[in-house]
Order: sequence, then C-alpha cells, then structure tokens
Amino acid sequence: MAATLCAALGQATAQDSIERLPLDQQVEQGDDLPAIDVPPLPGEGQPAPDQAQPAPAETQAAPKVAAPPQRIKNAVAEFAGIDKITGRIITFDVYVDETVQFGALQVTPRVCYSRPENEEPKTDSFVEVDEITLDRKIRRIFTGWMFAESPGLNAVEHAVYDVWLKACKQKSDVPAPEAAKTN
Repeated sequence: MAATLCAALGQATAQDSIERLPLDQQVEQGDDLPAIDVPPLPGEGQPAPDQAQPAPAETQAAPKVAAPPQRIKNAVAEFAGIDKITGRIITFDVYVDETVQFGALQVTPRVCYSRPENEEPKTDSFVEVDEITLDRKIRRIFTGWMFAESPGLNAVEHAVYDVWLKACKQKSDVPAPEAAKTN
C-alpha cells in the first residue's frame, strides 16, 4: 500500500534506495577495506601559492609535547557555608588536616590543590565532613573531592547546612593551628 502510494507520488521507496550485494562482495567486520582515492577539497592539502614549501627536516621534526599542568599544594582551604534556618552565608578558612566546626558539621580538608595564575583555574580539595547528631554521635556524611569551579557538583547538602569549596590559598588571616597552641 505504502509502496504504491510512494510510486504514485513519484517518490523512491526504501526498496528502491537499497542495493543488495552478492555474498562474495559483502565486507565482514575486521576485513580490510580497499583504499579509495579521494581528491582533496579546494585549498585542502596544498599550501597557498604565497607560502613556501617547508623543508623536509621541518616536516619530520618531533611534535612538541605540552608540559603537564602544575599543581600547587596549598596549606589552607577556603569554604563557604550557608545556614538554611537563618539564611546566613559565611566564608571560613580551614588549614589542611585540621577540623573546623560549622553548625553541626565538622569540615576537614586533607589536601587542597590549585593551579598557577597563568593557567586555567582548577581548584580542588579532598574533604571529609562529619555531622554531630542530636545524640552526640559523629557520623560521616561526605568524603570526596570538591571543586571550586563547580560548587554544585560535590557540595555538602545537609538538611540545615550546605558547605562548598571556594578557593585554596597559601596563607590565611586565621592563625595556624600550631601558632594557636603556643599562645
């Protein structure tokens, strides 16, 4: 029915556009296909008339490999947190391997990496977040990487508090834990 309707309208049917190959001409998966000589498009594969041909030594030079991005290990992780009850947003600094309490959450960064100023910013920190429950037990609610450029990706979303990484830095206005103990 559809074929007669298409033929009446002058359109090709699917059967008209399929060419069936004999079994001896079909290509199996893994077979090498014959090379097809395809001429280059205009302006493709040939140098412009005003450009000189490169010397053979230039064409065989080893490609330059870009140096891997540098990671800067920082001593301080800067976090932001929101108390959903009061609507208060605060920013707080935490030294690596130290624990700071924000509401009912205890935040402990284990490492904090950033990139040099001249490279694409990528700031990440491996963080552990514990919750102090109402019966005074500590329960781990997050262990993983946080990314400052994508705060919604791995932020801690708690019923009352949210915490996310803002930055990593070398020093802070907050005294270091060792300095606080000696005073």
